[in-house]
Amino acid sequence: MTKVLVSDPIDQIGIDILSQVAHVDVRTGLSQDELIGLIADYDALMIRSGTQVTAPVIEAAPKLRIIGRAGVGVDNVDVKAATRRGVLVVNSPEGNTIAAAEQALALMLSLSRHVPHAHASTMAGGWDRKTYVGNELYKKTLGVVGLGKIGSHVARVARAMGMDVTAYDPFVSPDRAQQMQVRLLSLPELFAEADYITLHLPRTPETENLVNAELLRTMKPTARLVNCARGGIVDEAALAEAVETGVIAGAALDVYAKEPLAADSPLRQVKERLILTPHLGASTEEAQENVAIDVAEQIRDVLLGLPARSAVNIPGLTPEVMDQLKPHLQLAETLGQLLSQLAGGQIGALEVRLQGDFAAHPSQPLVVAALKGVLSTALGDSINFVNAALEARDRGIKVLEVKDEASRDFAGGSLRLSCDGVKGHHSVTGAVFSDGELRIISIDDFPVNVVPSSHMLFTRHRDMPGIIGQLGSLLGEHNVNIASMQVGRRIVRGDAVMVLGIDDPIPSQLLSSIHAIEGIKEAHPVTL
Repeated sequence: MTKVLVSDPIDQIGIDILSQVAHVDVRTGLSQDELIGLIADYDALMIRSGTQVTAPVIEAAPKLRIIGRAGVGVDNVDVKAATRRGVLVVNSPEGNTIAAAEQALALMLSLSRHVPHAHASTMAGGWDRKTYVGNELYKKTLGVVGLGKIGSHVARVARAMGMDVTAYDPFVSPDRAQQMQVRLLSLPELFAEADYITLHLPRTPETENLVNAELLRTMKPTARLVNCARGGIVDEAALAEAVETGVIAGAALDVYAKEPLAADSPLRQVKERLILTPHLGASTEEAQENVAIDVAEQIRDVLLGLPARSAVNIPGLTPEVMDQLKPHLQLAETLGQLLSQLAGGQIGALEVRLQGDFAAHPSQPLVVAALKGVLSTALGDSINFVNAALEARDRGIKVLEVKDEASRDFAGGSLRLSCDGVKGHHSVTGAVFSDGELRIISIDDFPVNVVPSSHMLFTRHRDMPGIIGQLGSLLGEHNVNIASMQVGRRIVRGDAVMVLGIDDPIPSQLLSSIHAIEGIKEAHPVTL
């Protein structure tokens, strides 16, 4: 008999759906050892955020076919271990969209009208109308940082309330923004102009402490900030100080770098103009029911041999095909990450060209892997192999797939990605060697032979004596170690590209110094 283990509390309707196709056991509060001892008998596991599905749990589950997370984040699931074992991991990326958007709007309105503090004052016996004079949202400027599903819904509601909506999202095209009746701005422009700012970004290395003391100081003293996205993208100590000292007019947070919020957090010391809620973004009856239905239906479908609609790892591929394509998918994703960072993020169209023997491979997984790489630079783990194409379409990115079997630029074939972005036209080409090693073989049509590494620096410069030495000396002065170097050129004394593999990321101040070297036209640090 097919069996499903539910190890966290979920809405009864989800259990009812699973019961249509399997025997369901609800066992909550299991320790890691208890879960490892039980999981061998189950074909599916349904969880929320409480259960930690580690590699040992997955190794102990020979029958396990699918792990369903009733919610968005899968931080508590070892997705790599699941993928290696051919176990599908699914989530519910849209189940709490409305709930999270409405929480952001509720906090924005509460900030404007001092609702929590006025309530506390009245309950304490006061009747202080003058202190709690508020502000209207009508005709104010809202800055939405991140125009995904939640941010887009906030923008729509805000427009209906008469607000002027601006946005920062490097992956939304101007045409798409115009359709949404949203003005695209750079991040500094948005923070300087907006009366209200709401954050809808994932937490990635690039977004960690994105809103810091320096950025807060660029806001209007009458402006207010709301974060219902992810903890850690706001410097909490800097925000507490900014509110207390009047740098900004107020803030509201629903998420925190560490949860529960510590008793000695500087945020708890702010008495006025700050609203704190305990991560309630998805805490509505409707959202709890929606995610339970969504994930239970996906588990049911997979157990019946049907595809899942929100897989976090690669869906619809047998382990045999997956093993065969694994290095090619990795190459496509790596090239997508590289191209996105070279192009500056905002990409209107992406060409995916499968050349030579590459054209014989199934193209759809490679296109999706390329899109995942392109988008993950800014959107992090929220992008997966299922939603990458949908997210690209929502952001107005057009995809052109080309198969060129006649091209024989490299033994075994190659994959070429090209785009037009805010930093002009860029292209990257890669190949998979016979031993499975990935190689970047051209950048902007300059020939190179580079093994991708975690941190790299790409430059475009005039082919002239001294530049390589100056750059090497400058990196040495800043204690940045060079692990590898490649230079590619088409003609002598023309333009050339240089690719450095480095041990550490390039600090922003150092990047400015690199740009100042005579002859260097472009410099792009890349993190893979």
